[in-house]
Amino acid sequence: MRAPIGNFGEARPAADCLDELCPPVAAAVRAWEGAVPPEDALYVDTDPDKADTAVLAEAYGPGILEASANCVVVAGRRGGATTLAACVVLSTTRLDVNGTVRRHLAARKASFAPMDTAVGETGMEYGGITPIGLPADWPLLIDPAVVDRPYLVIGSGRRRGKLIVTGKVLAGLPGATLLDGLAS
Repeated sequence: MRAPIGNFGEARPAADCLDELCPPVAAAVRAWEGAVPPEDALYVDTDPDKADTAVLAEAYGPGILEASANCVVVAGRRGGATTLAACVVLSTTRLDVNGTVRRHLAARKASFAPMDTAVGETGMEYGGITPIGLPADWPLLIDPAVVDRPYLVIGSGRRRGKLIVTGKVLAGLPGATLLDGLAS
């Protein structure tokens, strides 16, 4: 089937592409539960050199920038404890790390997690981190504007390939919390 957005060419159900996904994402797709069927998550093959959002949008067509959501790993610190969380925001917005995220995590300080931490803790490649397959104990904070989108382009866990999902798929992920003010 053709991808519902962009110039990606063929789109296949993610459940049929488990070998193309990193292990944590493949495991999450295999164990899919929820109100939204797993067939609503599609996989499209992309050039790994074009994984970054702006380059992806330029390469794969109009509307991709507005239909992309980024999954950002954040580290909240209080005392000697660090809490890792994932935040999903539209790619055209900015994540409010020092305000909304910090307060939600009850942290004294919050910042983007270092790349080696994000990659090591998720088991995913930098530039492909996705909310599907994250560690179960992590908070998953989602900007409400994400949920209203009929199609979103998100990471697949690898730089090669993207997932196309609805906003409702993301809202139905385990541990997902819609958080007003997450992005501006």
